[in-house]
Amino acid sequence: MNKVLGIIAEYNPFHNGHLHHLIESKKLVGADYTVAVISGNFAQRGDTSLIDKWSKAEMAIQNGVDLVLELPLIYSISSAENFAEGSIKILNSLKIVDCLSFGSELCDLEILNEFANVLYYEPKEFVSLLNHELQKGFSYPKARENALLIYLNDIRKYANVLTSPNNILAIEYLKALKKFKSPISPITIQRKKVGYNDTSIVDGFASATTIRKIALTNDVWSLRKVMPKSSFDIMYECLRSGRTVPSLATFEREILYNLRRMTLAEIADLPDVSEGLEHLIKNAANSCNTIDELVNIIKSKRYTSTRLKRIFLYSLLGITKKDIQTSRKIDPYIRVLGFNEKGKELLSAITHTNPKLDIITSVKKFIDTTSNRNLRIMLQKDIFATNIYTLGYDYDSLANLDYTHKIVDL
Repeated sequence: MNKVLGIIAEYNPFHNGHLHHLIESKKLVGADYTVAVISGNFAQRGDTSLIDKWSKAEMAIQNGVDLVLELPLIYSISSAENFAEGSIKILNSLKIVDCLSFGSELCDLEILNEFANVLYYEPKEFVSLLNHELQKGFSYPKARENALLIYLNDIRKYANVLTSPNNILAIEYLKALKKFKSPISPITIQRKKVGYNDTSIVDGFASATTIRKIALTNDVWSLRKVMPKSSFDIMYECLRSGRTVPSLATFEREILYNLRRMTLAEIADLPDVSEGLEHLIKNAANSCNTIDELVNIIKSKRYTSTRLKRIFLYSLLGITKKDIQTSRKIDPYIRVLGFNEKGKELLSAITHTNPKLDIITSVKKFIDTTSNRNLRIMLQKDIFATNIYTLGYDYDSLANLDYTHKIVDL
């Protein structure tokens, strides 16, 4: 088999920065084929995807990805660690991927690996420092950042690494590669022109956050400048037809209903809920009308807004601590969202290399025939999530699209 490049992404939506990353990655490794694992209809930071997973897959294929696989919901909306581990398990299971490319603000694999090594091997001194920082009341991400900087003992060299979301994910990818003893070689491409939270457009580049805001104001001219034409065309059609879901606030009534309905024990069983947080959530839900109010009442030095939004998303989609624990113990299925002709060649090679691999091209067939209860439950979570997601559309909020929507075939 020729050289195969792997990419993990949200593509929410696919923009010029993603295209730059894809082109440079292919060039750097001399890739003949590219497979991307992408999140579905909900995002890792506790939010909705602006456009549906098939539209994202089509954008990716139109711009040079050959095969697009869906990262199951349970991984795609959980912590950066589980997001990375689920993605790496999928790429590993294909047994044909040579390289993994990810974007980062730092673009220094040596330094990123230093962080990954500490987090993977967990030296006693680091664990002690982490516990000490947690006892100060910091959130886990902040406590971990503080402990790492103290342990590595070079503020000038490491100071800004863990303040950038892409660096954090990059470190988790590297840690997951170590954990699963993966033969896949990592490379990183530097994020170009704008940062994750930048609000400006620079030379045709903008952050995905900014692009989502532009899209929702119907500023077509600006949108054209920051997306490849094929991506813009797909984005415009989604906007025109009312098939976008702007944010988690779209479902705030459903979330508040769920939290008011749930018992304290049920809220305590949501992932990321600990230390009596269920009491704060229950009390806040009983007095709030919006997600923003809910977040603002509860958030603190320990409980970040991202963590809280993720918990609210778990409540909406019926994800429990057991679901997350199970996801960590099993290898996920391979759910195909789309491909081109080269992608079909990739699928053929994957099947030949690993004939026992669970590859889903028909959801109904898999649900009806699989004997693996955990994988069936995981897929049912994906199906339910899509059914909830389409309720956010302005029109045609159809259920069961996972059964009826065709694979993107370009």
